[in-house]
Amino acid sequence: MEESKVIVHGFWASAYVYRVIWALKLKGVKYDYIEEDFSNKSQSLLEYNPVHKKVPVLVHGGRPVVESSVILEYIEETWSDDPLTSLLPSDAYERSVARFLIDFGQQSLTLFAFFLSSDENKETTSKKARETLEIIQDQALGGKKFFGGNRLGLVDLSYGWLAHWLESIQELVGVKPVIKDNLPDSKALLEHSTRQRKKFTSPKNN
Repeated sequence: MEESKVIVHGFWASAYVYRVIWALKLKGVKYDYIEEDFSNKSQSLLEYNPVHKKVPVLVHGGRPVVESSVILEYIEETWSDDPLTSLLPSDAYERSVARFLIDFGQQSLTLFAFFLSSDENKETTSKKARETLEIIQDQALGGKKFFGGNRLGLVDLSYGWLAHWLESIQELVGVKPVIKDNLPDSKALLEHSTRQRKKFTSPKNN
């Protein structure tokens, strides 16, 4: 059993952690969850991710996998027996498009861009985000329910945080109950985000 045991080290407010949780639930993979305290990170987290020392970390059979995008690919490749739970298209070209969209989102849309924006550049940051979202909606999503058509996939999971973390654009992405049922409390998330923004934008950090 230890050889197949799955553990997720996460933090309740991390959008990147929820990507991993959603993927595991869609695949029907059972896992244990360990909540990390960022002010007192566990020794296990530091050992499993000694370079970045951050979540998410997926531990499978005692072996760690880090970085959410890498973890998603690992989950897709490891639990690939059932084609009905596949999160990437079977066609090679369609898979390449999916991976491009995932990378585009990671490069263009970041939570920290909003956290770190000052009053002076907030409008510019928001405008850039809107332009990026318009590209995603018009060029990738279009009139489809999901990026891959009628099935939820890795691209949807990669952008899924938008529907909750940025409520004003939640209509951009269609989400299944598995995502809605596994989201942090909105009020608590807002309070946490406010504390984090103050922390990162305080004068001593500049």
